[in-house]
Amino acid sequence: MTLTTLVVGATYAAREAAIAASLQAGQQGAAILEGLPDGRSGSPLEAVLAPADIRRVAPGCLCCSGNLTMRVTLNRVLRHPPQRLFISLADASHLEQIREFLNAPSYQSLLTLTDDLHVRP
Repeated sequence: MTLTTLVVGATYAAREAAIAASLQAGQQGAAILEGLPDGRSGSPLEAVLAPADIRRVAPGCLCCSGNLTMRVTLNRVLRHPPQRLFISLADASHLEQIREFLNAPSYQSLLTLTDDLHVRP
């Protein structure tokens, strides 16, 4: 089972930093990041995860218009399941629907949802 945490709030960069700080040493992790980075080099997340373990998806509601994108990206990550998965959301307005999506029968045996990580500005 992959421990899965939804990350919401603050800015894209702040969510990335919070994910990097949450990874434990030696823990194999992955991140699905909604939205576009600010263009600055030296992301703290890129310092702790291999490029192949960071998946970026265009901004858009992952449970509505981005449902197919989310499903494909998640399925690709789960081909080689990490111990810990973070899903960073640009907008938390549909947080409950995304949790329902991740609790669907197709993912229920693969993911263990943890408490959400709320990043403050």
